[in-house]
Amino acid sequence: MSIEFENILNFRDVGKTVNDYLGRKAVREGVLYRSARPDEATLNDRRRLTEELGIRTVVDLRSKTEHSAQAEKRQADSKVPTLLQSNAALAEPVQIRGLVYREVRVTGRRLERALLRQLSWWNFIKLIFLFIFGFRVRAIRIMGEEVMQPLGLTGLSLVTLDESGPEIAEALQTLTSPQTPTPTLVHCTQGKDRTGMIVALALLVLRVPEAAITHDYLLSEAGLAREREERVAEMCSIGLTPAWGDCPPELIQRVRGHLDVRYGGVEGYLDSIGFGDEERVKLREVLGA
Repeated sequence: MSIEFENILNFRDVGKTVNDYLGRKAVREGVLYRSARPDEATLNDRRRLTEELGIRTVVDLRSKTEHSAQAEKRQADSKVPTLLQSNAALAEPVQIRGLVYREVRVTGRRLERALLRQLSWWNFIKLIFLFIFGFRVRAIRIMGEEVMQPLGLTGLSLVTLDESGPEIAEALQTLTSPQTPTPTLVHCTQGKDRTGMIVALALLVLRVPEAAITHDYLLSEAGLAREREERVAEMCSIGLTPAWGDCPPELIQRVRGHLDVRYGGVEGYLDSIGFGDEERVKLREVLGA
């Protein structure tokens, strides 16, 4: 189901994925794509994105920390002759010329504050000191062990819905704005959870059955299999278990249930975050089959 690239993981056409599962046309194909970060895309990958698929807008859901870490890695890689030889695109700017880029930090300040409030005073002070003195990984590990791990991936998704409303609305608005023309690629680091949330909400607006949305989400497990060992090692280093590299099969059902109980449904939630009826109509016009 995934579209294979040389150096972009977890890439697929959301419309085709859903339609193939349902056996009918529910979502317009060739309009909305999702993936893991495309930063290491080869020259051939870049050509396919722009010429073959005609992508015009890239919506990046990553945090500033993720951008900084990736920029440092790219700079280091670009100085290694063997890596440059295998991927000449490393010498190019990370943003592909001619595409529109929108950065939407879904894990915003409000979510960060909500998670920090769950720390004990001692661990909060300890975290601040570790950050001040440059021990960033050790500081993040405190958050991982004391807050993220008890929440679990599904719990974190529900908290994100509650605390990142403005950012989620902004991400959805990029799918309908004339300033961000389609076809659109939405991605985060893995293209699994934050990307999955935005895509799931868009599909719920289109009244796509929950089973089809779950199917699309679960494809990320196979789509990321090539880097699973690397991702698991990274997660364990910040205090998380290997389960954070998986796709919980109940996640979409839990998200839908949370929206129903707390907000009276998907439309009630979207109204509360500022993505109103008029914008939902536009979204259906853009993405609906």
